[in-house]
This record gives sequence, C-alpha cells and structure tokens, in this order.
Amino acid sequence: MKTWLNGHLLQSPDEPAISALDHGMIVGDGVFETIQISANQPFALTRHLDRLVRSARGLGIGKPDLGAVREGIAATMHGQDIPFGRIRVTVTSGPGPLGSPRGNAGLTQVVIAEASERPPPVASIPAVAWPRNERGALAGLKTTSYAENALMVEHAQARGASEAVMPNPAGMLCEGTGSNIMYVVNDQLITPTLDAGPLAGVTRALVLEWCAGEIDVVERDAPIDILQTADEVILVGTTRDVQAIERVDDRLLDAPGPITQRAQEIWAREAAKNIDP
Repeated sequence: MKTWLNGHLLQSPDEPAISALDHGMIVGDGVFETIQISANQPFALTRHLDRLVRSARGLGIGKPDLGAVREGIAATMHGQDIPFGRIRVTVTSGPGPLGSPRGNAGLTQVVIAEASERPPPVASIPAVAWPRNERGALAGLKTTSYAENALMVEHAQARGASEAVMPNPAGMLCEGTGSNIMYVVNDQLITPTLDAGPLAGVTRALVLEWCAGEIDVVERDAPIDILQTADEVILVGTTRDVQAIERVDDRLLDAPGPITQRAQEIWAREAAKNIDP
C-alpha cells in the first residue's frame, strides 16, 4: 500500500499528515472515488475522475486538481505489482474551524493504492429498513459522509453478508451501501432509475451500455419487496464487477442464473477491450 497527499508520497499510510482540523474528519466534508486496479492499470479512470469532479462541485467544495490526482495515482502504483486492487481518491474541503463552516486553506487531496482480494463470485445480502433519501442535499454525490453505510454493512456482516441494500423513503428499491442493485424478472434485467436515489455507478452505466444490444435491460422502479420474487439478483460495483446474489435475507436463489451469467460474459469481454472505456 502506498499513500500520496497533496503532491507528496508518504513514507507510510500511518504517517501523521493531515490537520486535525481537516473538515474531512471534523464533519465528513469531502468526496471520494474507488477505482479498480486490473493487471497494474486503473480501470475506467476517466469516468471515475469525471464523477469525482461532479461530486465535488455538487458538494460545493470546488474542483479537484485532476492533473495532480493522476500524478498521485501514478506515484502510488509505481513499484507495486497489483494484479487486482483498488485506488482510493479522497478530496476534502481542507482545514477549517470546528463546526460546519468551511475554511479557505484549499482542498486536501489523498490517493491510496493497494492490492486486495477479489470479491467472491456470489454473495448474500439483507434488505435494510433504513432509507436512502433521494431528495437530500447529498443525493447522487459520492461523499465521505458514510457513517450510515458503515452501520448498514455492520448489520449485513452480522448476518453473514458483505453488503446491504436499502429502499428510498417511498419504499422503492434504491441501492447497496457501495454498489448498485439489479434483478431479473422474466428474462429482463432491471435496475432502479436514478430518480429513486441511487448513485450513478460507473459499473452500472457500463453494464447498461454493454448489455443493451444482447440482453433486454431497462431502468424501472419497483418496491424493495421485488427482491423477494425476482428470478435473479445482481450487485454491480467497482470491485465486484457483476456479482451474483445467492441469498436475499432468508430467500435462497440459484446463482448465478442464466441472465447473470450472460451479463458476466459480456462484462468480461468488453472490459478486456479497453482499460479506460
């Protein structure tokens, strides 16, 4: 693992380097991206950095220096052999006063690159009752305000799962804590619309784009209870790619199902063509 902070490669990720008054720590005032490393290369980097900028602007903290971030990514990956891993780019509003008002010291930009284990090909999920507010100030932004996500993941892990999925306040299926949800009904691959409140996932967008010509795939909203009757359930995300779900709460499914397998095949084929689609 290597860490870069505002233009400097740190000796250790544990090295004291960020102000105790940084608003990323004080109030969670920041945005981030997680980017898959595949065969020592970042995957879909341009799409992720574009979303980083959208999130930062939506949060009102200004535009990250993408040239510097790219330098940080290169610096943290240099000298590491990473067949599979992840890059974490975090941008905060920088040091500020105690409390919510921001300071004017400039953005804090951090990049970390590390090797990691591939997620298993199948997983289990519980559906939680805590809703994602599709009308909140942070809706659609990938911010560092992740405490509720951490709570949901702890809830999932206590039930032998690695991810939890949630509704929006209207009870409609929304997303996972760090993934997008898809499901199959009558051979149709379906995912919630962005109006339901999920993050516009990079993997979600690529699955919709790549599968459109070979699978009947649509964006449509439905109550979260649809997961109790769907023929197949899928999580898609930066490190999960297209992951089959074998259990939703106490309901068991045959996984991967035929549509899931087809989506996985399409993903593997198309992802191999271009490291930065």
